[in-house]
Amino acid sequence: MSFEPVYISRRSALRAGAGAAAVAGLGAGHLAGASGVAAAAPADLSDTAYIMSCDEWGARPPAGELSTRTASTRRIVVHHMAFPNTMDFSMEAAIACAERVQYIHMDKNGWSDTGNHFSISRGGYVLEGRHGSLDALEDGGYQVVSAHAVGQNTQSIGIENEGTYIDELPTGKLWWSLVQLSSTICAQYGFGAQNITGHWDWNNTQCPGAKFYSTFPLLRLHVAKRLGQDPSSIPARTWPDTFTSCAGATVRTLQHLLNTQGFNLVADGAFGAATLAAVRAFQTAHGFPSAPDGTMSGPAWEALAPEIGMGATGAAVLGVQSILATKLYAVKTTGTFDRATWVAVAKLQALHGLRVTGRVDLSTWCAALGGVVEENFRGLKGQAGLESELVMPEAASLPPVILPADGVVAGDAPATQFEEVPVDQEVQEGV
Repeated sequence: MSFEPVYISRRSALRAGAGAAAVAGLGAGHLAGASGVAAAAPADLSDTAYIMSCDEWGARPPAGELSTRTASTRRIVVHHMAFPNTMDFSMEAAIACAERVQYIHMDKNGWSDTGNHFSISRGGYVLEGRHGSLDALEDGGYQVVSAHAVGQNTQSIGIENEGTYIDELPTGKLWWSLVQLSSTICAQYGFGAQNITGHWDWNNTQCPGAKFYSTFPLLRLHVAKRLGQDPSSIPARTWPDTFTSCAGATVRTLQHLLNTQGFNLVADGAFGAATLAAVRAFQTAHGFPSAPDGTMSGPAWEALAPEIGMGATGAAVLGVQSILATKLYAVKTTGTFDRATWVAVAKLQALHGLRVTGRVDLSTWCAALGGVVEENFRGLKGQAGLESELVMPEAASLPPVILPADGVVAGDAPATQFEEVPVDQEVQEGV
C-alpha cells in the first residue's frame, strides 16, 4: 500500500540531516495503514516533526502579546471547525484552512491570534495554531493561554479538526493524525487518555459533532495503547468537573438532577447564580468541599446521580433524556423512562464498553455527561472491546483527491463560504 508524501518539518531536517529527512518525507506518513496502525509512527511520542509550525505555514504574527500558564494543562478538548467537508486533501489546502481560521479569529472575532493550539486538515496535516503552542508542547511544562473553549483556555489543549461532523465521520487521515497528536500531547503533559474530551462537554455547542464524538471511546483506547498506559492508572469513572464557566447539555442535566434534591431550577443549561447556589448547598449538605465556582467533583456527582430504569419518572429521567437527545439519540424529553429511552441508554452503554442493561447507573451517568469510564479501555487488558465495534476508514479507501482547476493558493483571502463566523469560532479569548 502506498501513501502520499506527508509534511516533514525543517526541524526534522535539522535533527536528522537533509538526506534522512528526504527519506522520511516519502515514508514517515503518520497516517493509517490497512492494519489501522499509523504508518511509521515514531517510537518517541515527544517527536513533533510531523507538526507544521506557524513560521513554516506562514501564519501572520499575533496582534498582541500572548500569555502562558505553567503546570496547568489537564486535558485535551477536541473540536470540529464547522467548515465544509472538502475533498481537497493537499498540504496547500491545509495551509489555506489554517489561514482562514486565523482570519476569522483575528479579523472577525478581534482576537490576538488563532484561538486553538493546533489544527488537523482532512488530509491529515497537523498545523500549529496559536503562536508558541508547539514550543510549549515540546517543553511540556506550560501552555499558551488560548481561545477555543470557555473555561478551558488556561487548562487544556484545543485541537480544531477541519470539517463538520454532526452526521458523518472525519476522514481516516484526519482521525489517525488526531490519534497521533493526542498521544504526543498526553505524553508531553503527563496525563492519560481518559482526559480527552469534546467541546460540547464544556460549552453550549454542537461541536465536535455527534458522529465524530461517537468515535471518542475508540480514540481514547488507541491513544492509551500508544502511551502504554497501565489499566490500573485509569479511574473507574472520570467525571466532568463542571463549574460556572460551563454551559450546555451537561449543565442542563446537572440542573435536572439538582431538582431531584428539592431545588427548583430552570433547566436552561446556563450555570448562573441560582444553579451555583444549589450546587454549593448540595455540596455542603453532603459534606463535600464547596468551591466558589461550584466545581462538581466526582464524589459529588456520585451522590447526586440516582439509578433509574424502565418506568421511572421525574427530573432525573428528564436529565438523561435531555443529554441523550443532545447527542442525537432518538429520545424525547417526556420525563418518563420509556422504551425509546431504554434503547438509547443501551446504545450509549455499548458505545462505552459498559454492560448493556438499559438502566442508568453511575457509570452510565458518567459516560452520558461527558465523563470517561474504565470499561472504555478493556482493550488494554486484552479483552474484546471497542476496536471490533468501530473501524475508521483506511487511507486507501478514501475518495480521490479533487483539486480545483486553478489550484489552491495558500495566501488567498477567505472564500465566501467562510465569511460568516461559524458558531464554533465564537469563544471568549483567554477565559
